Amino acid sequence: MTTITLKQMLGSALCGGALLLSAPVLAKDDAFEWPRLLVIGTPGTASGSFISTNAWAPILQKDVGTVVRIVPEDSETMRYRRLTDRKDIAISSVTAAEMRFQVEGVGGYINTVPAPQRIVWHHNDSPWGYVVSGDSDLQSLDDLKAGKHRVAQGMFSPPMTVAVTKALPAFLGMSEDQAGERFDFVPASSYAENCRSVVEGKADVAYCATISAVVSEMEGAPGGIRWLPMDQSNTEGWQRYLEYRPMLVPTTIDQGVDSARGVQGATSNFLYTVPAGADDALIYNLSKWMHQSYDQYKGKHPLAARMSLEQFRAYLDRTPLPVHEGTVKYLREIGEWSEQDEQNNQQAIEKMDRWIAARRAAVEEARQAGVKVDFQNPAFLEIQNKHTEGLDGFRSRI
Repeated sequence: MTTITLKQMLGSALCGGALLLSAPVLAKDDAFEWPRLLVIGTPGTASGSFISTNAWAPILQKDVGTVVRIVPEDSETMRYRRLTDRKDIAISSVTAAEMRFQVEGVGGYINTVPAPQRIVWHHNDSPWGYVVSGDSDLQSLDDLKAGKHRVAQGMFSPPMTVAVTKALPAFLGMSEDQAGERFDFVPASSYAENCRSVVEGKADVAYCATISAVVSEMEGAPGGIRWLPMDQSNTEGWQRYLEYRPMLVPTTIDQGVDSARGVQGATSNFLYTVPAGADDALIYNLSKWMHQSYDQYKGKHPLAARMSLEQFRAYLDRTPLPVHEGTVKYLREIGEWSEQDEQNNQQAIEKMDRWIAARRAAVEEARQAGVKVDFQNPAFLEIQNKHTEGLDGFRSRI
């Protein structure tokens, strides 16, 4: 594993903004100059994020003249690097949970450059749950406490790993030792592999989004699939669960495959995000387009319908993550940004700044001490924990 140097970190931090390639193209309706190429990174081709982004991108391209390229990148850590370090994508579609891990440096994100980000727009509110094959003996999550069961573990995403190795046992009131005795974790290298494991007989249960294409494919497999309810009346279980997945919200699923509808699960919000230094004018005009062109693209994909101003407005009441100034400017112009929003946003910016500063200080101390920056290096973990101790973590306002 390559050690991250302070020079590399500061170089990345100083190079902010959206990816602007080649000469700009003049927009048809005003004097703003759109970039000739706008690159958007999403999860892999089997994800709802990739498909829904491809639904609205051609309309933006036609309207403003910029070439919009959608790049599928299944590795969450690599997509983050491409956004903040390599800078070969301008915008990323990412869950709020993943963004929290990126900022706080959880798991594999310890090995990445700490970089502040901002929300551009709400992408979708994806329902998640624990899925089993249709002929599984498991009828409830509590059934996992008896016997020995195989649980798919998405190695490509730190939050998905936490969802099964820590949050699920906590929901069930199990200790880590008990989980180790009851669960055999089956590693999966991609989201599709993670979900398909239950219909391929490799795992007994997997954590999946009900709206993804791969889950629709699974529902059509022989025997189909079922979902194990996350009982909302289990308030103590939910409190324990949210200690590990603090960006989720309990919900009754109303999107996605038929087998999941009406089942109690959790909602994870997908967001379009950019580095904090992204060009204000670009983000202002992109936010304006997303709002004013909603009627053009809302019917192109079910998830595109979740990109309405109303959905975004509702999310603003809950998110602990900061919104980009270009988006704030547009929302303020149309009367959708309140004093409370401004207060919440400033607090979110300050919190993110504290986390980024603490992590950069940890890397600098490690560099001076000759300690390798690596999530598997106990010496560096000790340094990072010292610098981040006492910082409030990000958690949805409920």
